[in-house]
Amino acid sequence: MSLGTVDDAEFQAWASRVKGRIDSGQLKKEIGQSTKRIGVQAIRTLKVNTPVASGTLRKAWTAEGPSVSGGGWVVKVSNPTEYASYVESGHRTRNHKNWVPGQFFMKNSLNAINSQLPDLITPGLWAFRNLLS
Repeated sequence: MSLGTVDDAEFQAWASRVKGRIDSGQLKKEIGQSTKRIGVQAIRTLKVNTPVASGTLRKAWTAEGPSVSGGGWVVKVSNPTEYASYVESGHRTRNHKNWVPGQFFMKNSLNAINSQLPDLITPGLWAFRNLLS
């Protein structure tokens, strides 16, 4: 007993388009560009939000990447300044009698960057996403 035939030509055409975009490296290129844009914006936002006394902390921000790690794309943003975490989270004074409150510039910057993520994704990546839907 047969229930009939299924015409999957439309599905096959869609699958072929998706495979073509993946095989051409276009998807990898678009993800790399989007990840790089996120890293650039992260550095900009961090620098704007970093408090300035001497300027050393603000100038020390760096970004590495994008790269692929653990099945995902990564941009490593760092600040090697020894006292960055103390400015961020707060610290005791040298005489241990007072507390200097944290500035939370990294936390605030990450929240701002997260809210900007949809705008940082390249149009090509959105086009690929729309192709999958």
